[in-house]
Formats: sequence, structure tokens, C-alpha cells
Amino acid sequence: MTRLVLASSSRWRRALLNRLGLPYDCSTPNIDETPRIGENAETLVHRLSLGKANAVAENYAQHLIIGSDQVAVFEGEILGKPASLDAARAQLARFSGRRVRFVTGLALIDTARPRHWVCHESFDVVFRILSSEEIARYVEREQPLDSAGSFRMEGLGITLFERLEGRDPNTLIGLPLIRLCELLREAGLDPLLDASER
Repeated sequence: MTRLVLASSSRWRRALLNRLGLPYDCSTPNIDETPRIGENAETLVHRLSLGKANAVAENYAQHLIIGSDQVAVFEGEILGKPASLDAARAQLARFSGRRVRFVTGLALIDTARPRHWVCHESFDVVFRILSSEEIARYVEREQPLDSAGSFRMEGLGITLFERLEGRDPNTLIGLPLIRLCELLREAGLDPLLDASER
């Protein structure tokens, strides 16, 4: 029986979860992702990750529901997805030669118990110095409008960086797999066991 549900429509998160080799369903949550006044990045991604998981949990009894959300933080400002190509180019120009922190929230709800876990992982990216021509070429080729920070680590985004710093590079793509595996084991689902042993 499929016990796992990913509360996301992101193809990038699906690709990451596929790496664990576990059967799962996908369900798209419908929640308001607007930050609240005074909300910091960690509080925001905790709330949205849990909110996404809760939004689909009522339809899945006896399941483990995964929710995740990510924001970029630059000079204390929370940045979401760019709304246009111009905004993407402007974000990357600001990042040139600078460090940007990505904060990814992770929630796991066990609807059988019920109980839940919520946490976050941070990952830093140091951008190399980028010319306006490089930025324009990158944005034109990758069209990163659905990505916090205006780049895709899983694509050409890697060409923009000087170095990466953090525990789990999957965090940067939007689903911290190391921490997720820890939570799944706590919930009684070990990805290393054969299906017959689960």
C-alpha cells in the first residue's frame, strides 16, 4: 500500500523524492503563501510546510504526508519567486559576488497516529561575480520564474556559483532528503528496507 503522500506539484521535489525508491502519491495543496508581517524566514517555511501537509492530510488516512517550502534570504530580506524575467535578472544582479541563504521547511504528518514533525534546513550559496550579459543569457535559457532566488540548482544554475555551503545540497532544490529520511525512520518507514519488510 502507498503510505506516502507528497503535498506538492513541484516536479523538482518529485524528482528528489523518486531517488528514495518509495511509492508515493502527489496532491497539490491550495494555501495562501503570503508572508505575515514580522515573520522571519524560519517561521514562514515552518508554517507553510505544515500548512501544505495539513491541506491534503484530511484526504489521506493512515498516511505520511510530506510538506515543504523554500525561501531565499538576502541581506535580511525574504525573497520569493520572481514574477518576471526582469525581476529574475534584477535578483541575480544583486546576488553577484554575494552570499545568499536558502531556508527550506520540511513537515511530516502521520495521519494514523496522529502526530507531526516540522523543521528546516539552511543552505548557503556564494555567487561568483556575474556580468550583465551572463545574467541575461542565463535567465533567457533557464526561465527560472518558479524558483526562489531566480536560479535552478538542478540545471544551469550551477554555473553561477563560486561555492556551496551546507549539510544537504538537496535542500537547495527544495526537499532536504537527509532530514526527510531521519523523519521517515522516526515515523516507522525506513527507505532502506525492502517493500516486503515495511
